[in-house]
Amino acid sequence: MLVVVLLIGASTTAPAQDRACTPTAPDMLGPFYKPNAPERSRTGTGIVVTGAVRSAKGCAALPGARVEWWSADERGEYRDDLRATQHADAQGRFTYETVSPGRYPGRPPHLHVRVTAPNHKPLITQLYPHPTQRAITTDFILTSD
Repeated sequence: MLVVVLLIGASTTAPAQDRACTPTAPDMLGPFYKPNAPERSRTGTGIVVTGAVRSAKGCAALPGARVEWWSADERGEYRDDLRATQHADAQGRFTYETVSPGRYPGRPPHLHVRVTAPNHKPLITQLYPHPTQRAITTDFILTSD
């Protein structure tokens, strides 16, 4: 028996409000976090991180989300001049430039990130660039409270 199904006007994509984004995996805060880092989008040159902050529900941009950065220098030492706070733009986008993070005993090079937005759980995660990597594009996806 042959069955033929004809779909007229069907869409293969869900409506925008039904879309969901996979939340960004959390990572450890580490012992070197300090609140109230200066507002800035650059703490050096070597690696540029770009992306957007979004809600897991609907993948909606989170304008004004607070993004805090900190990392070790080339020698693996944490310094206050490598700390920054910035706010995502009206489309939830951010750009941050810093030195390529250094390695210290027991840890691969990494950038720490803490992201907060109203009505969403804080996200603490880390980015692990490859030694020759000069750019990272990533979105931070937060879950609702």
